Amino acid sequence: MSFPRVSLLSLAAATLSVGMGLTACSSSSSSTSSSPPPTSPASTPSTPTVEPTTGAAAISAIKTNWTAFFNFKSSVSRHIALLQNGSTFAPAIRGLVGSPLAAAATAKVTSVKLTTANQAAVTYTILVGGKTGLANQQGIAVYDGGVWKVGDVSFCGLLLLENGGKRAGLFPACKSLVG
Repeated sequence: MSFPRVSLLSLAAATLSVGMGLTACSSSSSSTSSSPPPTSPASTPSTPTVEPTTGAAAISAIKTNWTAFFNFKSSVSRHIALLQNGSTFAPAIRGLVGSPLAAAATAKVTSVKLTTANQAAVTYTILVGGKTGLANQQGIAVYDGGVWKVGDVSFCGLLLLENGGKRAGLFPACKSLVG
């Protein structure tokens, strides 16, 4: 039985399907009383966070934020804050956050190379239940609003992979970002 790759793709499919279904069925999901308020400075829009753009401190910030983004036990607002154009992907993120399947997934950053003052190449592995699901994935971190974020093209690349490489049925905002 091949647990890692199949399970990760099934995880993504199940959680994205739930998220898209919930979004399609609700007329307004902007105000819910069960959503906890943001608790970290990086996720609070009124508190500016300025992370470094060079050196070991920038690399550390990228690793921390990338790992936090793929921890689906944290709040929706935290994920939105850590993804480039995060509000565009809020329906997909809502479907992932809180899902027991997504809760088993994490990411481990193995390499970061700063390529410009506002972009970095990231090599990471997705773990499912502590086991390698997708090894040595290549992604882009972008510096946006003083925060290193997971590039939307990287997020869409994972969604495309989950969708079997087919653009049909892909999250709408991803269609212009991935080939």
